[in-house]
Amino acid sequence: MWIVIRVLLAAAVFATGFAAPRPATARSLAILVGAGDIASCGRHSDDMTAALVAKQGGTVFTAGDNVYDLGSYQDFINCYAGNWGRFKSRTEPAPGNHDYDTAGAAGYYRYFGARAGTPGKGWYAYNRATWRIYVLNSNCSDVGCGMGSAQQRWLAADLAAHPHKCVLAYWHHPLFSSGQHGNNSDARAFWITLYRAGAEVVVNGHDHDYERFAKQNYLGQRRPFHGIREIVVGTGGAGLRPLGPRLPNSLKSRGDTFGVLKLVLLDGSYTWRFLPAGGGTFTDFGRGTCH
Repeated sequence: MWIVIRVLLAAAVFATGFAAPRPATARSLAILVGAGDIASCGRHSDDMTAALVAKQGGTVFTAGDNVYDLGSYQDFINCYAGNWGRFKSRTEPAPGNHDYDTAGAAGYYRYFGARAGTPGKGWYAYNRATWRIYVLNSNCSDVGCGMGSAQQRWLAADLAAHPHKCVLAYWHHPLFSSGQHGNNSDARAFWITLYRAGAEVVVNGHDHDYERFAKQNYLGQRRPFHGIREIVVGTGGAGLRPLGPRLPNSLKSRGDTFGVLKLVLLDGSYTWRFLPAGGGTFTDFGRGTCH
């Protein structure tokens, strides 16, 4: 009987020209690995985190402040190219405030070229597996981030034009942080737009620590079913800093361990794991499902 059913199905596919749906395969899996606040001449911690990235496949992301101190092209050549620059061909970068310490982030755009998006904007999107991923520019005084800005309108339009069950975004300045810099309200328009679209995960840098939050909305109210999970991973190599009093929804944090975040993006779900560098023992891991 089963053989007869399979023959009939094959005949139907041939007649209509449409292939029957197939189960998820390895193509439904993607890996993202990276951090923010990365390279600085005279330090070796960026070499340690680069050694972790070298062991991972997939896409390398950066969450801003790619190189210190001024983000010049020469800084990138001297201080970034020899460690994280080894992964340039598979890196999808985001800019940070130190990248903009060189006017217009000229060194950043020159070094990364087309991978950094349009100079003067720096925001773009790409797909991995069944996910839509947004790279945003939170240097708001330079490019504009608020509701109605060109960047926010682009984000809203792209979310509408490319509906995906699973959405992730990363940029430099976190809306929520218990670190030295604290909350950055300039990022709220990003959150509002992503939250309304049902996004899953936001990854940031800026504060030189690791911190994971419970799912919450753009007002910091816990929303276990429809909230966004934010992870701050400013641990790419620049000097670490202790955290202050933890915000209400902060679940896991550490301010003394360099490392990178590994995200495995699956069809309808994802996992995260913090990989410590230099023999560190702190880690954080878990799994989430898409809305």
